[in-house]
This record gives sequence, structure tokens and C-alpha cells, in this order.
Amino acid sequence: MSSQSQRTLGPELVLAGTIDKAVEVVVVGLEKTDDGVRIVGEDFLGNAAADVLAAVTALGATGRADQVTRVPAPSSLPAASVLAVGLGTAAERTDDVLRRAAGSAARALTGIGHVATTLSAVGLAAAAEGLYLGAYQFSEYKQKSAPKDDATPITRVDLLVGSPRDKQARAELARSEAVAEAVATARDLVNTPPSHLFPAEFAERGRALGTEAGLTVQVLDEKALERGGYGGIVGVGKGSSRPPRLVRLSWSGGKKKSPTVALVGKGITFDTGGISIKPAAGMENMTSDMAGAAAVVATVVLAAKLKLPIDVTATVPMAENMPSSTAQRPGDVLTQYGGTTVEVINTDAEGRLILADAIVRACEDEPDYLIDTATLTGAQMVALGTRTPGVMGTEVFRDRVAAISQRIGENAWAMPLPAELRPDLDSRVADLANVTNHRWGGMLAAGLYLKEFVAEGVQWAHIDVAGPAFNTGGPHGYTSKGGTGVPVRTMISVLEDIAEQG
Repeated sequence: MSSQSQRTLGPELVLAGTIDKAVEVVVVGLEKTDDGVRIVGEDFLGNAAADVLAAVTALGATGRADQVTRVPAPSSLPAASVLAVGLGTAAERTDDVLRRAAGSAARALTGIGHVATTLSAVGLAAAAEGLYLGAYQFSEYKQKSAPKDDATPITRVDLLVGSPRDKQARAELARSEAVAEAVATARDLVNTPPSHLFPAEFAERGRALGTEAGLTVQVLDEKALERGGYGGIVGVGKGSSRPPRLVRLSWSGGKKKSPTVALVGKGITFDTGGISIKPAAGMENMTSDMAGAAAVVATVVLAAKLKLPIDVTATVPMAENMPSSTAQRPGDVLTQYGGTTVEVINTDAEGRLILADAIVRACEDEPDYLIDTATLTGAQMVALGTRTPGVMGTEVFRDRVAAISQRIGENAWAMPLPAELRPDLDSRVADLANVTNHRWGGMLAAGLYLKEFVAEGVQWAHIDVAGPAFNTGGPHGYTSKGGTGVPVRTMISVLEDIAEQG
């Protein structure tokens, strides 16, 4: 596997009971109160707490969420400086508020090696995840402009807690570090440019990650896909000189009657739109069109690392959508895996074609649950903006996924699959058309298309992350520019919920 997949993705996270002499900066949280502000976890600062509070308030710190203020440390602290980050009021504070504050602190501390924080006294898991992900950087392809020492991310975080040897704290940190690493792994895959991450390479990285985690791995190349009747994946990939793949990664952690879960993720390593070519402006962001696949690969590997007591299989179609003399044309008819014929009216609605093949294959395993995720439609951003995923599917499971996503801070929102839109996917010449003949409810129409391929009796959720999976704006909280790793945290939390609740 290439060096990008083997690199260190975040800082070392360590439980600590006191501030070590090697610490350069102490990160504290500031909470708004009726009387002003207070430092959370101030006991770890001892007599220095009052001096720190006076110094940061003198510089205008108000405790407003994510506000960052840095001051020299009092002589009674071993560190050189203290960074205070706002948490809002106690009533406003959620795990994700804390996670974002920790991320903002980490981003403000580039060039610092060793940090200690009292944020862990408020919420260990959220603080750990926020600091790890806030420190994330992707500079693998920078050579002459590589970050200098004063711009490199933090390398170690001491998370201050009352009892560093407490088993529950250790377990909580181990899970949080594994989750953050999985999110960062998905980010790395998304941020790797399409010149270096094409279907065959993506498949090999998936194979290497899966093998290392003890998963059962199967990779189908273009010849096997052709023989197997995967018409959607083959059709989308045939315009490229770099042929498609289908990767299957299986974690078997369940007993005989344990629930089984299928994951499917869209892996378009670059999307020009094909013959229905996209506008040039912003097309470089289509390196992110495999973010659903990246999230699914990272999630099934994480399920293995966490030893979840369920069976999870990821079915991951990978293709590059290019225009050429061999590309599929608007008006072509292809046959999806399983036999459904589809009139391809718009070659830029390619994600649903490869997902449909993968969904039918995944359903052959007779899973209890199926989650698919994709950067599927621009309509998702029109409807919900760039940070809110849309969830469609069977109603009970859809609502369960949305509720869990909101609880953990990825904030997916349940959306309908209106029956009146379904006839608009009827084709004149085939079983289905891949798009409707209008622009209304495009995210929902894509969901309805996928619904046609989900087996009867499977509880299903489709998560559209077209906007949330790739941040084209500036960094914020624990979210970096570029790949975000959404919806890894939603999916692993859903898997944990299924393992616990069935």
C-alpha cells in the first residue's frame, strides 16, 4: 500500500492526571456564566487558574463558542502559554460543541508539539475526537511548499482526567481514537488526487486496509464485472482508460442470530459527467465523488477494530466517469446486475448506476439492514445546504439513522420518498430511466431509483452527502478543508446501536 495510507493521521492521545513539564501549551475551556466566564476543569491548573482567567478576559475572551484566546502561562504552570477556547453556556453545550471547540483549539496550535487539555474533564470522547481531527492535515503532494516546523500539526495531546488508569476512561479513549482515525482515513482517501487514486489503486488500498484489519476481501476486476453482469459499473467505467472495480470487505463478528448489516458506498474516483459533461468551473472538486466509498471502507475496518458483535459487509463499486469514444451515451440502455434494464438519459447521473449493481449484490447476502451513502446529487445541497446530509429509506430505519446522526453531530435529516415522483423514472424503451424529465426533488428521485434495487424486507437507509463529504470553504471546528470523513461517525454509531439493540 502507498505511503499515504501508512502515514500518521493525527496526534498521539494520552490520558494524564497532571500537567507534564514537557507540555508547551495548556488548552482550557471557557464557559459563559451569569457572572461572566469560568474555566472548566480549573482544578488541574491549581493556583494558576485565577491568573489565567484574568489574563484571557483582559484580552476580551467571553466564552463564546469556538472563540480562541492565547496568553502566556503563569509561572506556576510548566507550559509556555495557555489557550482558552469558548464553550458557550452549560445549557448550550453538547458533545459536538465540545468537539468543535477542541478542533478549533487544535487548528490554532500548528507548530506546537506537546499539548495538555482540561477539555477532557468535560467530555473525554468529544475532546479526543475534536483534537485529533482538528489537527488533521493533508500535505502529501506538497514538496517545495510543504509545511515548515511552525505550521505542522500537534503531535501529542495529554487529556487531563481524574483517574488516568480508570478502565472506563481507557476504553472511551480507545474507541474515540479509533473513530477519529477512521474519519481521517476517509479524509485521506478523498483528498488523494484522482491522478493517484483511480479504481485499481483505490481497490488495492481497500484490500490493504481490509487485510490489515482481518477482513475477508474480494476484488472483482473489469473482466469479472463483465462476466458477472454488473452492467451499471461496467457502463459507467467504460469511457475511462482506467477500468472499474468492485471491492467486498467482510467483518464477521456476530453469532448465529446476530444482526447482519450491508454497507454500500459510491466510488467514482473522478466525475467529469461523461458525455453529459459538467461545467469546467469547480470540476476539480469531483475528486470527492468517491467519498461515500471512502466512508464505507473506513467504517467496516473500524467495525473490525472495535470488534463489533455483528456481521458487516461493505460492497464498494469503483469507477471513473470519463467522456471518450468508448463512453456510454445518453440514450444507451444498460442492464443492471440482477436484470433491470435502464435507459441512460444523463451520463452524469452515474452514481445511482454503480450503486444499484452493488445494492443488488449486497442484498443477495440477505442482510437485516442496508446503509448506502454517496455524494449523489447536487439537489442535496439545494435542499439542505452543504453540512446537512439527507437520509431516505424505509421509514423506521431512516428515522433511526437520522436521530443517531443528529445525536453524534453529523446532523443528517430524514427526507421522504414521494410516490408521485416514481412514475417520472419510467422509460420509453427500458424498465427505468436514470433521471426524471424535470429538476424537482432531484435528491428524492435518486432515492426512489435506488429503492427499486433494495430487496423486500431489508431495512434500508440511503445517506446523500454531496455537500457534507467535501468542504470547499474554509476549515471550521474539527472540519478541515477538503474531505470531511462524513458520514463515518454516523455509520459506526448506527452499527453500534444495531449491535446493542438489534
